[in-house]
Amino acid sequence: MSLNGISERSVPATKIEITVSCRNLLDLDTFSKSDPMVVLYTQSRASQEWREFGRTEVIDNTLNPDFLRKFVLDYFFEEKQNLRFDVYNVDSKTNISKPDFLGQTFLALGEVIGGQGSRVERPLTGVPGKKCGTILLTAEELSNCRDIATMQLCANKLDKKDFFGKSDPFLVFYRSNEDGTTVKIDVYDWDRDGSHDFIGEFTTSYRELSKAQNQFTVYEVLNPRKKCKKKKYVNSGTVTLLSFSVDSEFTFVDYIKGGTQLNFTVAIDFTASNGNPLQPTSLHYMSPYQLSAYAMALKAVGEIIQDYDSDKLFPAYGFGAKLPPEGRISHQFPLNNNDEDPNCAGIEGVLESYFQSLRTVQLYGPTYFAPVINQVARAAAKISDGSQYYVLLIITDGVISDMTQTKEAIVSASSLPMSIIIVGVGPAMFEAMEELDGDDVRVSSRGRYAERDIVQFVPFRDYVDRSGNQVLSMARLAKDVLAEIPEQLLSYMRTRDIQPRPPAPTNPSATPIPEQP
Repeated sequence: MSLNGISERSVPATKIEITVSCRNLLDLDTFSKSDPMVVLYTQSRASQEWREFGRTEVIDNTLNPDFLRKFVLDYFFEEKQNLRFDVYNVDSKTNISKPDFLGQTFLALGEVIGGQGSRVERPLTGVPGKKCGTILLTAEELSNCRDIATMQLCANKLDKKDFFGKSDPFLVFYRSNEDGTTVKIDVYDWDRDGSHDFIGEFTTSYRELSKAQNQFTVYEVLNPRKKCKKKKYVNSGTVTLLSFSVDSEFTFVDYIKGGTQLNFTVAIDFTASNGNPLQPTSLHYMSPYQLSAYAMALKAVGEIIQDYDSDKLFPAYGFGAKLPPEGRISHQFPLNNNDEDPNCAGIEGVLESYFQSLRTVQLYGPTYFAPVINQVARAAAKISDGSQYYVLLIITDGVISDMTQTKEAIVSASSLPMSIIIVGVGPAMFEAMEELDGDDVRVSSRGRYAERDIVQFVPFRDYVDRSGNQVLSMARLAKDVLAEIPEQLLSYMRTRDIQPRPPAPTNPSATPIPEQP
């Protein structure tokens, strides 16, 4: 699927099943209670139009329905997937109309997944002067078997296939039945030109493999052609299963559902190279008609991450400015001017504090990253049990001035529950940022390499929509800069052997149903 020239949509992280219930709905029927149905609409990223995705069944004569029909949605962590749930009283099974409207709610799929136990309850609105009740939404990840089997095998007396030297064997595994019970394994001799020589085969089962936890299992490798041609043929060697273990692989959604919170911190470049904020040529220019690149980057990333942070309080800093009244240069000042509590309420609060800082501080320099990276790292170092994961967004326009210190900070932070997103705005080339990204060569400092790749850099100019559609530009940007966050979170959890906490059991039907007046 291609939208206005943007690249093909990435493969979804997983599929999410949404279960719907309602409580205390409006009663529109005269001689009985309402017959409710819920319609789900999704929003097109390109046109922002709402399209019907699906409908629940109609449940007769109730104001507190628990619907059996569920909605299954592709889930993309890096996208803002807006949902609208409309509730109707349906007298006929086919038609719905405005007079039958019982209320609606708007939210993002990430808000459902990020809710406690992946469950949220929202008020229904839209009927003037009426209390419309509430809608309860529960998200459940649909996934295939997550078990990872690890086997240790050895072979003995395999047929020699190479004229000079011995065979170079490898195994190919096939699952013969759809239920995965029978496993067929082929043994080959590897050849450099790809014309690998078949040595033989054997079959086993999952149950038989699992017995290797207690005892060795020896399999005869048989070559059917040799068996037919040679009367005294015994086998083409043996393969012995020495050990077999099964571990569960957890997903990003497992951790979010288990209560892991994403803590979002913002750091904005206030160096003089951005230009005078009062001039239209400035990258910080506050136009009454459109957002600056800084504001767009902040809004694009923040509006998605905030769904996974329950308190919606975000520390926000600036760097490279002279602060009033004495003109002290700071590389880590709170945008809200509160040294004791740098938290801003929601992304709108961050934007408000950012705009206020532009009016009060003097843009100066140089460009230092290390102070704010170390600030977030200190917070991340305090909580290592998997309940918190920190994401730092740095928005900058130019060449970094403390490269050595920044590399040292990144290497140290790579062992912590933390990721760093760097968005470059303006026309600079950003070679240093590419180096920090670490996709090709892991960042190193003083002979130490980063334990994990925790940095993602993108230049904002690559995502600007040519038609001037800011919504599309922000969606493109968020898609790329957030794409690596789930895997970076998982890599930290795996290296620390941290398993997701089991979510508290939730049952929509167990929600108290007040008596109707």
